[in-house]
Amino acid sequence: MIPWVFILVSFFASVIGCICGIGGGVIIKPVLDSFGLYSVSTISFMSGCIVLSMTAYSVLKAQLAHESVIEKEISIYLGLGAAIGGLLGKQLFDAIKDLFAQADTVGAVQAAALFAVTLGTAVYTVCKSRIRTYQVTAPVLCAGIGLILGILSAFLGIGGGPVNLVVLYFFFSMETKIAAQNSLYIILFSQAASLLFTILTGRIPEFPGVLFACMVCCGILGGAVGRRINKKIDGHIVNKLFLGLLVVIIGICCYNFFRYI
Repeated sequence: MIPWVFILVSFFASVIGCICGIGGGVIIKPVLDSFGLYSVSTISFMSGCIVLSMTAYSVLKAQLAHESVIEKEISIYLGLGAAIGGLLGKQLFDAIKDLFAQADTVGAVQAAALFAVTLGTAVYTVCKSRIRTYQVTAPVLCAGIGLILGILSAFLGIGGGPVNLVVLYFFFSMETKIAAQNSLYIILFSQAASLLFTILTGRIPEFPGVLFACMVCCGILGGAVGRRINKKIDGHIVNKLFLGLLVVIIGICCYNFFRYI
C-alpha cells in the first residue's frame, strides 16, 4: 500500500506544484518524511530529483510551445544565483546532518525552517494587497536573491517552495501565473546544481530504485497535467489553492518536527 501512496503523492504534488509554481517538493518532502520509512537524506534526494524532472519538463515544454513567460533579463541572473545557492544549500544540509549523533535529527531542523518560511509566506500572501512591491533589475541583486532561494531550496529538499513566489511578487511585481513559471525556472537551476553536487561528491543515499523511477515518472506526468490546468484556471483560483496548501504544509511541519526531536 505504501509504495502506491508515495507514487500518488508524487503525482498530485507535481500537479499542484506546477499550477502554483512551487515545484511540488514542498509537499512531497514533508509528507514522505511523515511516514518515517526512509532516512531524511533519502527523502531529500528523492524529492529533489522528482522536482527536477517535473520542472525540466515544464520549462522545456513551455519553451517548445512558445508559451514561455519567463522574464529572461531577470530570471537568468536569478537562475545563476540559484545554481550557486543549490551547491551551498547541499553543503549546509550535509554539515548540519553531521552535527548530530542521529543523522535524521536534521529532519527537525528542516521541519522548523520550512514551518517558519511557510508561515511567513502565508502571512505575506494574506496581506500582499497592502504591501508595496518593487521592480528590481540590477543583475547583482537578482543573482543575490537567487542565491538565497537556491540555498533554501537545496537545504530543505523542497525545490523552491512558496518562498519563491513571495520573492517574485515582492521584488519583481510579477503577476501570479508569470511568477509561477519563473519560479519553476529558478527551481530547475537550483535542483540541477544540488543533484550534480551530490553525484560528484559521491553522497548519493540508498534509495528504492523501482519506486524512485515510478515517482519520477509520476512527477513528469503531474507536470504535464499541471500545465494544462494552469492554462485554464484564473489567477485568483491559483491564489486560493496556494493559500490552502500553505495551511496543510504548516500542519505537516509541526508533526514532523515533534517526530524527529
